[in-house]
Amino acid sequence: MTAMTTITTTTGTTTIMLDDFLIRAALAGIGLSLATGPLGSFVVWRRMAYFGDATAHAAVLGVALALMSGLPIGVGTLAVALAMALTVSTLAAKGWAMDTTLGVMAHAALAFGLVAISFVPGVRSDLQSFLFGDILAVTPRDLAFIWGGAALVAGLLVWRWQALLTATLNEDLAHASGLNPDRERLVLTLALAVVVAVALKVVGALLIAAMLIIPAAAARALARTPEAMAAGATAIGAAAALAGLGLSMWQDTPAGPSIVTAAAGAFALAAAIGRLRG
Repeated sequence: MTAMTTITTTTGTTTIMLDDFLIRAALAGIGLSLATGPLGSFVVWRRMAYFGDATAHAAVLGVALALMSGLPIGVGTLAVALAMALTVSTLAAKGWAMDTTLGVMAHAALAFGLVAISFVPGVRSDLQSFLFGDILAVTPRDLAFIWGGAALVAGLLVWRWQALLTATLNEDLAHASGLNPDRERLVLTLALAVVVAVALKVVGALLIAAMLIIPAAAARALARTPEAMAAGATAIGAAAALAGLGLSMWQDTPAGPSIVTAAAGAFALAAAIGRLRG
């Protein structure tokens, strides 16, 4: 099926044929950016890039467990991402070296997931879609899951915005304000796990961290306030999704990596503009 969009110009009326799968892919990319924009800002501020990468790698293990047990992919991914995020947070609170812990758990979860998937019949051909995403194959059910998860994360961050920002800037100030920095860290951990589950279909396990970090880093070069940075990261993520889809259709390139490539281009442009502005 296709959807027709009619555009009236000075030279006449032009009818553009848009396939339904393209519309769903565009909506999926925009929906994902609603969550990755503000959450990615906190990931950048708190220097949690490796934490997001570890949680994303664990998603592959969640895919394997879901396929073996007959559960929906989103449920398995969310469960394992939550388990990974909570485990890492608990170990960090107990004084474990964060970089070493993340390195061991991230690569171990990815390896276990890839090995487990190899035992599931008929899945090896789909392995690339789990690693790099398959946004062009998003179904209406996937779209509902993506937008539902993104709305949950966005709502959670809006609700806890001031508390999260205070705890991020200064934990002593948060304590003085009656806030619990550990609780706010847990909120970010849970939000990150939901985003990983939501983003798996769009950009895949290996590129989720890129969509969290790159748009936020690009927005940081241009923004003057935390709120402006979060809004800018959301806009840049959405624009990168649309541009990446356009590049994928034009040059027949993988959609997920194309989206990240577009985001990287936006980062380079934003960094140049930021340097010129001083």
